[in-house]
Amino acid sequence: MFAARPLLRSVRLLVSLLCLMMGLALFVATPGGFAQSYQKAVWVPVDHTIERGLERFLERAFAEAQEQQADLVILHLNTPGGDVDAADQIGQLIRQSPMHTIAYIDNQAFSAGTYIALNANEIVMTPGSSMGAATPIDLAGNAADVKFISGWSKKMVAAASLNNRQPDVARAMVEIDTEFPGLKPKGTVLSLDARQAKTLGYADRVVSGKEELLASLGISGDSLQVIEPTGGEKVARWVTSPYVMSLLLIIGLVGIVVELFAPGFGVAGTISLVSFGLYFFGHYVAGFANWLHIGLFVIGIILMILEIFLPGGIVGAIGFVSIVTGLVMAAYDTQQGLASLGIAVIVTALVAFLLIKRYGVKGLFGKFVLGDAQRNEEGYVAPKDQRDLTGKSGIALTPLRPAGVVKIHGKRVDAVSAGGFLEAGTSIVVVQVEGARVIVEQE
Repeated sequence: MFAARPLLRSVRLLVSLLCLMMGLALFVATPGGFAQSYQKAVWVPVDHTIERGLERFLERAFAEAQEQQADLVILHLNTPGGDVDAADQIGQLIRQSPMHTIAYIDNQAFSAGTYIALNANEIVMTPGSSMGAATPIDLAGNAADVKFISGWSKKMVAAASLNNRQPDVARAMVEIDTEFPGLKPKGTVLSLDARQAKTLGYADRVVSGKEELLASLGISGDSLQVIEPTGGEKVARWVTSPYVMSLLLIIGLVGIVVELFAPGFGVAGTISLVSFGLYFFGHYVAGFANWLHIGLFVIGIILMILEIFLPGGIVGAIGFVSIVTGLVMAAYDTQQGLASLGIAVIVTALVAFLLIKRYGVKGLFGKFVLGDAQRNEEGYVAPKDQRDLTGKSGIALTPLRPAGVVKIHGKRVDAVSAGGFLEAGTSIVVVQVEGARVIVEQE
């Protein structure tokens, strides 16, 4: 009975050795040394700046991957960072996905890009690639306030903890004014190359490139499904950038002001419409704007035009409020929309001031301003009597919509069309003169 015990121990040892050998054989047999295999994998590029348009694209990409019954999503990260709110939503999307997610970094994944990577199940890097430097900054390029940095640091730590990564490394990537012995001195932020990331547990593997990564996963390049952003999604990503938002609004508003100083719809008006069109198109594709917002903007423009013919200020004021409401509501964030619009209004006001100082009050803009001032000490000078122009012919120098400039007997005269729009070069005849108002029609 006692002699059987050593035999039993020997059998158990032999079984353990066999199991170990089988595990090693499986490890060696799998390319790259990883035994897990996947039935279907998708490749999703995450490049350029991170913004809310990227969030919408990734929502579609993950939904499409799930519809195709993929069990692996490889996010190809190459980004300098971007909007932390968008990154936060993308991180939540990755965490809630039932598919295994790998963040593949072959160049850079800084700031918000690092946060996205930390939410993935695995991080794979190539030699020469980097990650980290995740301190949030404001639009002016300065570090955010202490309260915001503290909150973002906690989010980074929480994301790192998903796969048991060292929390102090995540904090060192965010907190500038904190010293982390062995990681970084005070006054700097931590960034890691591939070797450092692997040593600190922030990279699960280091591979030479895409081919080695796919080989280690047992995936052939032919079977890999690539999900690219559509043309509309690319425009949406570009438009929803805070900087581009502000630029488009500036161009749109400045275009309107320039058009007011130059009677007749021309280059400035066209550029203005294109800018506003891009603004609404991008936000519509990204899922932030809808037809109500676009309708409010269009109604506001119409009311502003009507103010030219219905003086009093009320119609124009309602139109202005409608335009502002449409633009702000179409933005992905009301606060960001107000900030971008505020910047645009300030720049537009400055341009209008410079135009008035340089050229005076001219064009359609003059309809809002009383050109003749009555001063008691100087006496009021009545407008020049132009009744002698009645019945005389001339030619339109500018388009009349309905106001414009005509030429009669070699003299430039401000006139108004009696029958709607008249193109430049149209032969006209003066049909009526009311004080300083010269009314013409096509001859």
